[in-house]
Amino acid sequence: MRQYLERIVASQWLLLVARVYLGLVFVIASWHKILAPEIFALDVATYQFLPLWATNGFALVLPWVELLAGTMLILGLRARAAALLTLCMMLSFILALLWALHLGLDMACGCFASQAATTEDPISWHTMVRDLVWFSLALYVLTLDQARLGLDHIFLNRKVSL
Repeated sequence: MRQYLERIVASQWLLLVARVYLGLVFVIASWHKILAPEIFALDVATYQFLPLWATNGFALVLPWVELLAGTMLILGLRARAAALLTLCMMLSFILALLWALHLGLDMACGCFASQAATTEDPISWHTMVRDLVWFSLALYVLTLDQARLGLDHIFLNRKVSL
């Protein structure tokens, strides 16, 4: 029974689903930030986590990193490296969320919509659980993905490591 469960957990098809889902989350999350970086900068400043001088640069760069990592995950192009990048982003999001919850800020997450949409995605412990699930998925892809189902395998016809 244990070997059967281990095979399921390490299934490349299950990893593909996890990888594509996580990639889609990051691609979708990047769009409103790319289209309206000034609004996203305000969202970032609202967290009171970064120094103000870093806010604009962060708001300009992060969405493109999210788009790149998400696209790489979807395509299976250096998927483990993209999962590591995603894991680092998720860790920073979790820390910022914990900080905002600690401060008792009444605000939107800013993940998929701007701060103006506080009723659509308010920060809460539910948001924390969601982010922890995505963190776990990134860790799952990072540790077990063999790159058998993706562009690395198709074009390079070899296993890919970080």
